[in-house]
Amino acid sequence: MKLPRRRFLRLATSAAALPAISHIAGAQTYPSQAYPSRPVSLIVFVPAGGTPDIIARHVGQALSQRLGQSVIIDNRPGGGGNLALQAVARAPADGYTLLMVATPHAINVTLYEKSTITVTRDIVPVASINNDSFVLLVNPAFAAKAVSELIAYAKANPGKINLGSSGTGNLSHLCGELFRMTTGIEVVHVPYRGTPAAHSALLAGDVHMMFDAIGSAVPQIQAGALRALGVTATTRLRVLPDIPPIGDVVPGFAVTGWLGIGVPKSTPAEIVERLNREVNAALADPLVKTRMADLGSEPLPGSVADFAKLIADDTEKWAKVVRFAGIKAE
Repeated sequence: MKLPRRRFLRLATSAAALPAISHIAGAQTYPSQAYPSRPVSLIVFVPAGGTPDIIARHVGQALSQRLGQSVIIDNRPGGGGNLALQAVARAPADGYTLLMVATPHAINVTLYEKSTITVTRDIVPVASINNDSFVLLVNPAFAAKAVSELIAYAKANPGKINLGSSGTGNLSHLCGELFRMTTGIEVVHVPYRGTPAAHSALLAGDVHMMFDAIGSAVPQIQAGALRALGVTATTRLRVLPDIPPIGDVVPGFAVTGWLGIGVPKSTPAEIVERLNREVNAALADPLVKTRMADLGSEPLPGSVADFAKLIADDTEKWAKVVRFAGIKAE
């Protein structure tokens, strides 16, 4: 049974007030001066080289300096993020195994409704890391040169536009479904295995449009290989200052992906709070800020409760889109 949203928020908010008691009966507590005493693993749900992996390495390096221990990046791609989630959920609740939590984990609560492990039930939120925006791309040969023109073309040609994505159920797909839901257009979703394959299809004209993370899209845009019509942020972005928000044409349309840190449930509250402080301090590092900005990403510091609310809100938001689109996990 899925954890109700209010109860999830209440549990996460009260985590800081709980005594630092191990999940193992009779085990020792973890005073802040003793933790960590050995390297910490950060499990990342994508392969090395992806934007979340790059951000994990930047934040991990800054975090290791503050913790006085190495933060080892452990890539566990697969299952739409579920393999990484399961690995952390089953790890000892001692603060030495961290999860790079992301928007897909919130989506998966609905997408994998029968899953026995979910982010809202089995992971304690620690700290948010960043916000990422997406960009709506088309092939330069496509007739539409603006979001309004794309919508008009789609309504005049229902079902004749192919929407590419880097995989069913991920955010590149869900952005398109939210766009379809809010504009009333009909498109045909064509999923690919990863961003490079989706880019190749868009470049070849096999699909007509796709939503992509800013970090992976900017090189193609700057090279003139793909045309950007709009961004999913609510304001223009530093890395794409000439591209307007889609919300200027489609009121209320906005999508931000996010990353954060989570730990297994029953992790001592003292460790959760220590990690939250250190992650927030790492996000204030000028070098981390600069490297995130280069990826079109913004640091998102906050409390444990702030991150819990973000996860709960997005779980609810994307549940509506998944059900509207009738999306089934592959």
